[in-house]
Amino acid sequence: MRLLSLLAALWGTCGVIALLGFSVIRLSHIAVTFFDYPAEIYHWLALIVWVLFMAYSEGYKGFQLAFAPRVAARLQWLVENPKPALVLLAPAFAMGFVYASRKRMLISYMIVAMVLLFILIAEVLPSPWRAIVDAGVVVGLFWGTTATLIFAIKVLLFSGATVDPELPKHITHASEGIS
Repeated sequence: MRLLSLLAALWGTCGVIALLGFSVIRLSHIAVTFFDYPAEIYHWLALIVWVLFMAYSEGYKGFQLAFAPRVAARLQWLVENPKPALVLLAPAFAMGFVYASRKRMLISYMIVAMVLLFILIAEVLPSPWRAIVDAGVVVGLFWGTTATLIFAIKVLLFSGATVDPELPKHITHASEGIS
């Protein structure tokens, strides 16, 4: 049981961080192409405003205040209630894609759909606008990756979660779960 709990913590945390980190690395390569183009003052202003906006809205509000604490809470629940199927799906479980309240799963899948739509739009933007958009996304994702790692470490090693893990409604106690 302790081994399954350890696997849940490690796989869940590393899986989420790897997914976010891969996106940061991939988009960073596009963002730095901003410096390959002769930028006008309005490009620089757009870059600064967009990066600040994404740091606040995506990084702070989206990740630090909502996503990261919930991922940590869900990982804590999984560590305390390790079920082989959920441990196998630990990153997806932590992000609310499986074994979550109906509302949480709906929100999680809607966010993915919105991200995919934004990716499709960003891919057709001309240079340097694509690089500007991706620079803001990189800042928000990097903030989010860092916040998620910090929350996971804090909750799993030092203190309990302070937010609702948003489990299915029929789960009323931490010891209950799927078999």
